[in-house]
This record gives sequence, structure tokens and C-alpha cells, in this order.
Amino acid sequence: MAAQVTDIRTMDEDGVLLMLDWAAEEGWNPGEDDAASYFAADPGGYLGCYQKDQLVSMISAVRYGTNFGFLGFYICHPEFRGKGFGIHMWGEAMRRLEGRTIGLDGVVEQQDNYNKSGFTLAHKNMRYAGISNADIPMDQRISIIGKGIMPSIIEYDRNYFPADRTAFMQRWLEPMNPMRRGIYLVEDGSVQGFGVIRAAHDGFRIGPMAAETPEGADLLFRALAGSVKGQMIHIDLPLPNEAAVELAERHELSPVFATARMYKGQDPNLPLDKIYSFASFELG
Repeated sequence: MAAQVTDIRTMDEDGVLLMLDWAAEEGWNPGEDDAASYFAADPGGYLGCYQKDQLVSMISAVRYGTNFGFLGFYICHPEFRGKGFGIHMWGEAMRRLEGRTIGLDGVVEQQDNYNKSGFTLAHKNMRYAGISNADIPMDQRISIIGKGIMPSIIEYDRNYFPADRTAFMQRWLEPMNPMRRGIYLVEDGSVQGFGVIRAAHDGFRIGPMAAETPEGADLLFRALAGSVKGQMIHIDLPLPNEAAVELAERHELSPVFATARMYKGQDPNLPLDKIYSFASFELG
């Protein structure tokens, strides 16, 4: 049981890379260069449980601002499951986020277990995937995100996330990064939406993506997906957003797996009708 645990360590950026490798083995399809952005979000938020210097379980407990946190990477190595290591890490993560509203995107089958820890279902999400058949639209309202517009994009993002995540977004939106691309939509001089596509272990992932209208979301989607036409793309959307579901199905993407967005504490009541994809199920 947990009494066997000899050490719990805060993981450095190399440790986050290892967490992403474990996530890939679980079939979660992380981005190829997610580690730097994840680590920037909260350098103290990644925990590893070691027994005799062997990593046996892990979890992330990322703090955003002063009032919000998010749990992810809740993985125990297959050889050590059923021995209490995972539960031990869960307790450490919950202590780290104590006093905050805590979010997670868990597999639906574990929903009852999360209920026992005080989490309540907010909504379900679905990953859609398929081969991109989109063409990049020729539209002067869309542009590639660069350093100049980044502060405006980060400010816009605050409408669609429960807390400030500037450090994360600065790395996530990093201009000239060959592994990812950000696109934004502007009308009448104001940002009306944005999205990011990045290389993943399997194809490409789109997220986050937010827009004021379904038409704007479709324009952003085509700009992102069209940049990798003919390749596999994935998008993680909130099921209550019917326009997001329609967008995915219109572009011939199919549901892959569901997660349950749950909160312990006050539900931030995000405007899901304008959220078309989350950044990741690990960090929200």
C-alpha cells in the first residue's frame, strides 16, 4: 500500500516530458512540444511518486491565479496499480490545491470515484478526430498570431478560462514555433476568436479554440485544419456546444472518446457556447 512510498518529488521540465510519454502510452495523444507550456503554467504543479528511485505514479495539480486549480496526468504505472500509489498521489494533489475551485477532465467511468472526493459533473466533452479535408479560407479577417497581437489574444482568452493563465498562453502561442500555429479573427478592430493547432504524437490537435459566432469558429477551424489538409486532426469540444458538434461533424470528424468535466467548489460557468475546443484535458 501507500506505506511503500519512499519519495514524492516535484517534477522539473524533463519530468514533464516523461509525464507526456506516459500520457502517450495511455493513448491520450499529447502534443509533441507541450512540456514547455505545461511547465510554464505552474513549475511546481507536477508530482511524481518514486519507490527506490523508480517512478511509479504521477499527477499534475496546476495552480492558476489565486482561486483555481486543475488536476491531470493521474497515471499509475501498470506494474504498480492496485497498491495504493495512485490514491497517495491523489491526496498530495488535493492538498496542493486546497482552498481553490478544482477542475478535472476525467474518464466517464471514474465519475463516481471523483464524486466521492467532492467533485460534481459540469458537462461532458468529446474528442473528435478524422482526416482534415478543409481548405484554408482566403479571408482578410484572419491572421497568424504574432507578438504584437498576443496581449490582446491573452486578454480575450480570459473570457473562456476560470483564471489568468498568461504564463501558459505566452508559451502556447509562441510565434515562429514550427510545431504549432495560432490564428486569430478580428472584426471592426476587435478580436472575435482564436485557435491553435499543434503537432501531436498522432497527427495534429486543435485547441484552444473560441469564437463569438459559429461562422467565426468555422472560419478559424478551416484556417487551422487547412494548414494540415490530408492529415489526422483531433479536437476536444464541450458537448453542450451544439454548434461545435455540428462543426466537427460537418468536417467529417468522428467521436473518439468522452471525458467528464467536473469541479470541486464553485462551477465557473464558462460560456461553453463560444468554446469550440479546450487546450488539453490535462490542464483544462
